[in-house]
Amino acid sequence: MNIPFLDHWRKRHETEDSDGPLAAAFDRDPEGVGELLSECELLRARVEESGVVLDDSPRSLQELDQLPPRWRDDPEELPWIGNDAGLYLGTVIVRNVPGARWQVWPGGGPVVRLASGREIQVVEAGLDWAMTGAPELYQVYAEAAEY
Repeated sequence: MNIPFLDHWRKRHETEDSDGPLAAAFDRDPEGVGELLSECELLRARVEESGVVLDDSPRSLQELDQLPPRWRDDPEELPWIGNDAGLYLGTVIVRNVPGARWQVWPGGGPVVRLASGREIQVVEAGLDWAMTGAPELYQVYAEAAEY
């Protein structure tokens, strides 16, 4: 089926979205995307039920590490909690480690880039933590703070 207006729309948006919508948005508004990445709504809601307050501090990572992993009982929620945990880890690093900042590569997800140039795959770390408990989120933060 030939729909001419869709062809025009696709041509206009193919270049913009070819590197991924997150990377394009990050290029336009890095602070806004950083705020969006820090929301972690599902994680915040679940840990609030346990009495833990996520205040973007390294101490809150230690408290997260101590929670019983009830999210592992729900295979549908597990990857979302892991993703949020990684984004929260990245938020804590960016807000507390001098020179750390979010980086979004074309075609990839968000990572945290330290002043030394080292990149931390925070979403991967969060997923590993949610599934197995290791590495602990605070441990990843502590290693980032050393660089």
